[in-house]
Formats: sequence, structure tokens, C-alpha cells
Amino acid sequence: MALAVLPLPAAAQGSAADAATIAELRRQLEEMRRRLDQLEARSAPPPAARAAVVPARPRPFAPRPAAAPDAEARAAAAEARAAAAEARAAQRDLAAAASTAAGPPGLAPPDPMGRPFATEEALRADLPGVAFRVPGADTQVRLYGFAKLTAHYDLGPRNQTDAPAPQTVPLTGSAADRQGGDFIMGARFSRFGVDTRTLTSWGTLETRLEGDFGGGAATSNNAVFRLRQAWAELGDERLRVLIGQANSLWNEGVFETLIDATNLNQSFVRQAQIRLTGRLTEGLTGQVSIEAPETAYTSAGGVFTPGASLQGGASPAVSSVPDLLGRLTWRQDGIELGLRGMLRQIEIRTDGTAAAAQPVSETAPGWGFAGHARLPMALLWDALGTDEIAAMAFYGEGIGRYFAGQSSGQDALTDLGLPGVVAPGLDTVASYGATVAYRRFWATTLRSTFSYAYARADYPSYALGFAPGSAPALSLNRETQQAIVNLIWSPFAEVRNGVFGSGWLDVGLEYVFTRRDLYGGAAAAGAAGVGHGIANRILFAAIARF
Repeated sequence: MALAVLPLPAAAQGSAADAATIAELRRQLEEMRRRLDQLEARSAPPPAARAAVVPARPRPFAPRPAAAPDAEARAAAAEARAAAAEARAAQRDLAAAASTAAGPPGLAPPDPMGRPFATEEALRADLPGVAFRVPGADTQVRLYGFAKLTAHYDLGPRNQTDAPAPQTVPLTGSAADRQGGDFIMGARFSRFGVDTRTLTSWGTLETRLEGDFGGGAATSNNAVFRLRQAWAELGDERLRVLIGQANSLWNEGVFETLIDATNLNQSFVRQAQIRLTGRLTEGLTGQVSIEAPETAYTSAGGVFTPGASLQGGASPAVSSVPDLLGRLTWRQDGIELGLRGMLRQIEIRTDGTAAAAQPVSETAPGWGFAGHARLPMALLWDALGTDEIAAMAFYGEGIGRYFAGQSSGQDALTDLGLPGVVAPGLDTVASYGATVAYRRFWATTLRSTFSYAYARADYPSYALGFAPGSAPALSLNRETQQAIVNLIWSPFAEVRNGVFGSGWLDVGLEYVFTRRDLYGGAAAAGAAGVGHGIANRILFAAIARF
């Protein structure tokens, strides 16, 4: 299938030309309608009633020939018919121009490059991208993405990553803390994607391939490309089926940030899945998916996933059942309410590994649920305009991998490998937390977000037996807190019908405060530092979308 690809400037000019053509055709059509009304009024005979009431007045001039009024009427009628034909032709041209601008018949215009904060990308975009049609087919192709530059300085401990997880903040008193912070600048989270939309007899087929350059190290200029999205979805607004790698149904960004990290209580998991989406009623959408599983557990020997290695051999962590997720989302008049849940299985098998002399096979169920709400503040006071408040809360057992920022590797704990343990067990980790955020618009082009998040995890008491200062002991955070405030300038932002669009450029500053407190406190930290870590980061970012 051949694609007719135009240079980017030509595509942009073509879009502007289409808009100008439509506007001019509408103006001509309106003018022709006015002309037609005038001509019809001229050719209409005078009302009979008026002729009966108003007496004829004597004329001082000679009367016209009887044929003259008829000729004038015929000429006016002919002119009216010509004007009507021109109007119909203009109407056809207008419809054709609008169809060309909007895309193939039956296809909706391209979606934005991300929906604000919800189950889509962490970064939002309001432009439709660079879209074009495949000649001779009901297919539309869209190129989209952004170039992003970030620069940050740590006021506290040295943490050489542009995506710092709250779980790994260096402890106070550690070597990184004594070194102090440093400055890093990079653009590795710049993104590129390709969408297609094709009209079929079964509905619209949409595909997406998307990646960024976040696979490398933050301190290197040699960024490594990585796959983010690779999926196809078929159906219509009533029912759709998706297959491929996509954002998990558990994902929830909650609020707008500039930092590229998975922040506290946020989830940005992308994995292979089969997903069903349906419209249950007006404003209410239901989704269910089976998604790629990954058991992650912590023991005295370290943190293990199915892909990890134990003493050069296989990992005891096993994934044998896909994760099952569901989600309900209701939207109306700017209000959004969401509820999501999951069921999964955590499993370890030591037979054939170096984990234990005697084979151990244990499974434990994992489950969790979360809810969020987003409310426009104009419901309380019109003067607050497009301001909004958002909140979320969650509880679960064995859901650590879905909160990579705070509990990665902690779906479950096991006492396997601890001294004196004869029959090791597997215990899912209970975790819960909440986030609240307020987005304030100082002006259409200038806004801020203020957020606070708290999370807590409850561990089995045998975790206090992990060696002080070891990787397992240092990864168990009893409590984690985070506060973020930013100021973002979007010079091309606008509000249409009460909906904010940031335009193609964002420039902003952000401050991030994070604190984590170890389970076991200073005793668990050992020589690695005191029992808590505090980080303060100032960040600058510029994002240019296409």
C-alpha cells in the first residue's frame, strides 16, 4: 500500500488552506442565499388583498406595455434559478472541502496525543499531530510526539537520575547524602509515535506504535530507543477490542507534573494485554483486560522477578496466571469519577534453583482496588474558571509492581533463607495511600499544580531479620510522602467551550520534596545511614509538541 507523504511544512500549509477554503465557500454561499431571497421577492406578484383595498391612483405618465412586467418577471426568475444552481454547487464544494479536512468518511478526527492525567500517557498534548490520508483507501495516518528538555538540581543527596523513584531516595547520612546534589540536563524522554485509523465493516481499526529514548542512562548523551506502545484496537464507541502492548488499566497519573519519574501513588505500567472496552450508558465506560503478569518478591537474598538470576541460575519467581483488571469511568460536565480493581497470583518455586535445599512451592493471591475523582472548581464558584481538584486512594495486597515508584519488587515477602526457617512461606504486602492535587490557572497561559501524596506498607515481622544495610532491608519503606508544586507557562494555550488546551509549547519550573522512612528505622539502615531519606529537587522543563 503506497502512502502519499507530504513534507511537514506543506502539510501545515495545506491544513490552513483547507480552513480558508471552507470559510470562503461559506461566505459565498451566504451571499448567494441573500441574492436568491431578493430575486424571489422581486418576482413575486403583489398580494391580491392589497390590490382590493388600495385604490389605483391616476398616473401622469403613459402606461407600460403589458408585456414588460412579464419579461421582467421571467428575467428575475431566470436569475434566481442561476443563483440557486450556484448555491447548490457551492454547497457541494463546501461539503467536499469539509470532508477532505476531517478525514475519510466514517472516521473521527485524530484523538489528542494523550488524555489529561487519566489512563493514557503521563504527558498530555492537545494538537492533532501531522495527519494525512492514504490515497484510494479509508485510512488516515498521524505522526505525533514531542521534543522535551529537562534540567534538574538536587538540593539534598546526590541522585544521578532524571526519573527518581521515591522508593530509592538516598538515606540521610549515606555516602550520597554526604556528597550533596549535582546538576543533570537531558532530552532522552522525547517521544515519537505513529497512529493509523482505517474504516472497516467491523468498525474503525486503530493502531499505534510509540517509543521514546528513555532506555539509556540519565548521565549519558547516547540515548537508547525503547518501545512504549504497540497495539491495535477494533470496534466503535459501543464496543472495542484491543491487543498488544498498551497502558495498563491500572494506570492513573492523577495530576500534571514535569518530572519524568513515576511519582508516589502514580502508575505508568505498559505491558502486553487483551482489553475489552464498552459504553455501558451515557457517560459511563467499562473496561476489562487480561495483562502480562510478573511476580516480584523480596527475601533475605534480594529482590527477584521471573527474569532475575539467582547465583547464575534460574529465578524462583514464577508467573503462571495473567493479571485480571477492570475499570469503570464516568464523565459528565467536566466531572470524572473512576474505580478500578485487579486480581493476580504471586508464586515461587525453588525446585531447580539455588534458593533452597528442599523444594518450596508457594502461591498467594494478590488483589487491590483504587478510586479517583476529578472535579471542576467552577461547580463551587464560577470565578475559579478552569481550576480543578483531583484525589485518589487505594488499598491492596500483592500489588507492589503496579506502584513502581514506592514498592517495586514488593508484591510479597518470604522468610526463605532466614536462619532457622524450615517451612518458608509467602506473604503478600498490604499497601495503601492517597493523593490530593489542586490545579490553579493564574491565567489561560499560566497554571500551577499543588499536590501531596502519602503511602504506607505493612510488612511481616520477620522482615526485621533481613541483614541491616542490605538491599532487601533498604528497600522496605514503611511510610513515604511526596509534595510537588510547579509553574507552567503555555503561551499558545486556549480555552474552548470550557475545555483547556495547552497548545504546542510548555515551559515550566517544578519543586519536588520526597521523604521515605524505613521499616525498622535506623536499625534496618545499619551503616548505610539513618532510618529515613529526604530529597529536594528543582526541575526545569521545556516541551515542544507536534
